[in-house]
Amino acid sequence: VVWAFCAFVNDQVDRPTLEVLASQGTKLVAVRATGYNNVDLEAAADLGMTVVRVAAYSPYSVAEHAVALLQSLNRKIHRAYNRTREGNFSLDGLIGVDLHGRTIGIIGTGKIGRVFGQIMQGFGCKVLGYDLYPHQEFVGEYVSLDDLLGRSHIISLHCPLTTENHHLIDRAAIEKMRADVILINTSRGGLIDSLAAIDGLKAKKIGGLGLDVYEQEASVFYQDLSDEVIQDDLLERLLSFPNVIMTGHQAFLTQEALSDIAETTIANFDDFEAGRPLQNQVQSNKVQPKERSATSA
Repeated sequence: VVWAFCAFVNDQVDRPTLEVLASQGTKLVAVRATGYNNVDLEAAADLGMTVVRVAAYSPYSVAEHAVALLQSLNRKIHRAYNRTREGNFSLDGLIGVDLHGRTIGIIGTGKIGRVFGQIMQGFGCKVLGYDLYPHQEFVGEYVSLDDLLGRSHIISLHCPLTTENHHLIDRAAIEKMRADVILINTSRGGLIDSLAAIDGLKAKKIGGLGLDVYEQEASVFYQDLSDEVIQDDLLERLLSFPNVIMTGHQAFLTQEALSDIAETTIANFDDFEAGRPLQNQVQSNKVQPKERSATSA
């Protein structure tokens, strides 16, 4: 009997999968991430299965990775790195801008979004935020989504993926942005319409795109495909732009975050087996508003 199943961010825990697990006696699904949009919660409830997650871990890991993507794009670090390894030390095309005085827009001000705001405030940036559930500890100014899109030089996504905000960044949203905006996504790939982003890059509306997530990442991430022909044409097109940097959903990958994830997951197992209250349980019909505003990982 398999009484528990441990899933990660790109594991597709849909109804057929849950039905197979339930037939083997599985009672607990433990997600080793904050986001749980890959789990069919209604199916789990129908099958009498409990779902738990890692509600929080080191928010600095993801926030700092977002800053790394931003500065790599801004200061053209990826291009300079490739050049110098080949003995090319020219500075052509490597001009960036000072972040000091720039306006940063943060969509989603859960723990990660708030830490990102603190870091950017340290650079001397004007920090704007948008969240359905504002948090009093956010260092910036809350504005409407349209206002944030129109005023920000840099926009960073730190919200979970829900049915309501799928393709939050679509053609209409990109049209509202400043020319040459830098867009960062370390949250969930489905927040950005990839086709719209490609058109925005081609039109030079988007000046830089930093991605740690991608809407079709499940078929490619966490695999070595260096000897393969990648079949995803959208992904290949995105990777062809000189002002796009993509990492393979590694923003969480620090020693501190991994330790937090492991400890919380083990605690979830222990609490379930001992019959104690489950602090990290998620249910399809009991998701509280503040949980929805939490950042995803």
